[in-house]
Amino acid sequence: MSNDQIVEILELTVKLMELHNADTFKTRTLANATFNLDRFKTANLAELPVEELVKIQGVGKSMAQKIVQLVQTGHLPELDELIAQTPAGVLEMFKIKGIGPKKIGTIWRDLGIESIQALKEACENGQIAKLKGFGAGTQQKILDSLAFMESQAGKLRMDKGEALAAIVLEELQKHFSKVGITGDVARKNEIVETIQLLVATESPVAAAHTINQLGWLVQHPKESSPFVWRGTLRDRTASTDELPPQGEEIEVKKTIEAHVEIIFTAPEKFENDRFIFESSEAHLALVTSSGHTLFQIANSDSVENVEAIYQKANLPYVVPEMREGWGELEWLAQHQNDELITWNDLKGILHNHSTYSDGKHSLETMARFCKELGFEYLGIADHSQSAAYANGLREDRIRIQHEEIDHLNHKLAPFKILKGIESDILGDGSLDYPSEILATFDYVVASVHSNLNMGIEKATSRLLTAIENPFTTILGHPTGRLLLAREGYPIDHKTIIDSCAQHGVVIEINASPWRLDLDWRWIRYCMEKGVMLSINPDAHEKEGYYDMHYGVGVARKGGLTKSMTFNALSLTEIESYFQKRKK
Repeated sequence: MSNDQIVEILELTVKLMELHNADTFKTRTLANATFNLDRFKTANLAELPVEELVKIQGVGKSMAQKIVQLVQTGHLPELDELIAQTPAGVLEMFKIKGIGPKKIGTIWRDLGIESIQALKEACENGQIAKLKGFGAGTQQKILDSLAFMESQAGKLRMDKGEALAAIVLEELQKHFSKVGITGDVARKNEIVETIQLLVATESPVAAAHTINQLGWLVQHPKESSPFVWRGTLRDRTASTDELPPQGEEIEVKKTIEAHVEIIFTAPEKFENDRFIFESSEAHLALVTSSGHTLFQIANSDSVENVEAIYQKANLPYVVPEMREGWGELEWLAQHQNDELITWNDLKGILHNHSTYSDGKHSLETMARFCKELGFEYLGIADHSQSAAYANGLREDRIRIQHEEIDHLNHKLAPFKILKGIESDILGDGSLDYPSEILATFDYVVASVHSNLNMGIEKATSRLLTAIENPFTTILGHPTGRLLLAREGYPIDHKTIIDSCAQHGVVIEINASPWRLDLDWRWIRYCMEKGVMLSINPDAHEKEGYYDMHYGVGVARKGGLTKSMTFNALSLTEIESYFQKRKK
């Protein structure tokens, strides 16, 4: 059990204690201990005995014993008891933005509401606004949050979609000779609505029977047909890797049932149908010089591979990621596929966190692992002082970190750690430190983390002020979105990108599967304006570097080339860039 999982369980316990109006002193004590445990990064809590746990601020002997019991049994009796007393629909309400446990408790007890649907109806009838301490504003926030939740129901982020598709693929390959992942996962869509696979078989009926014998794939007969199996995959790992980015609100978890679609095709038509189901409808509707659409060409004679379809259409090959009908042919009129960015093109990783702020691993551990992966440099960009929730760096700790970086750079040469900071963009658009402190960094990632409820004018103005600051090097996760959990604040993308072009600011593609922000649909406009993009993992532990694969996936989807990727620059090139910019 990881530290994050332990903290998540304790946080849920605190929320439920507040919901049930438990003893205020006990609730506050547990909340305080949980807060300090969340900031504890020096060891794995699961490996510590009671004698060591009590040394952590706010953790008494009783609390330490609870942690040991949780690690050993996987259960916390107090939490089990609280969950047993709480209707499932009330637990679901914890996902709603804008209301906490106290307000949820009021809704439950005063109105007897125990489901999301009943809550929605109460909002629509005006009942919620009449509750003491609520009002029309809170009622509307609940309705907005419920509408967003409804629109995202059943969908998966890219990482979960890819992982589950790989599980299904591996199982189907035991029974069928030709199987391929198609649909959203094949096209590297940031949101996966359906896990779709293609199976070659001479007998669709027998194939469906084989799939139904697996047990964990559950067919929906009314939605299926003789040639398409539709159903759900009961995700057995849903609660193990669903933690949001550090410092973000944690949701109540539930088992995910992913939508699955398995299409049966004749073996000789496998490559034709692979192309069709790897491509969006808009791509398939593109008209070729012969007057036929790509779909018509693909749906004719059998081919040996997908490339043959493009040859028949007299068109250049389009990689699956770009088959969206989003100007991919216009892109290919100016570029070659081998110009698209790849993992191997990346020379370094910028925007990462260590135990100096809210990271899990030490600066040296982060650096050594980055070097082991073959990169030339690591940009460390811990949180700035205003991010108190993330143990942001005050000025004295910046000096200590920089001294350690100098020491490690001597040990790890020619690999180098670059001195960065993720500076909070404050409410007025200013950065989080005075100029003399900002000048000590090699580069600055400027990001918004607070006051997210902004209209488009305020949000755009706030970012413009930060972009105009001469110390801003990279604009971090520009909209602050958390996919399937929180919409980003609205911004005028063109105005922001134009300003970055004017002031020489790089824009981040935050590679965390929770963010993937900047949205890929704006990548080509950035390139047209000469704005470079930096694919950053926002890693809070060394394994977070692997999120770069998701960032590369959406970058390729948007047509990002190696030449326009900031961290495809070599160490020498990026240091030269920083030096010129500082001058």
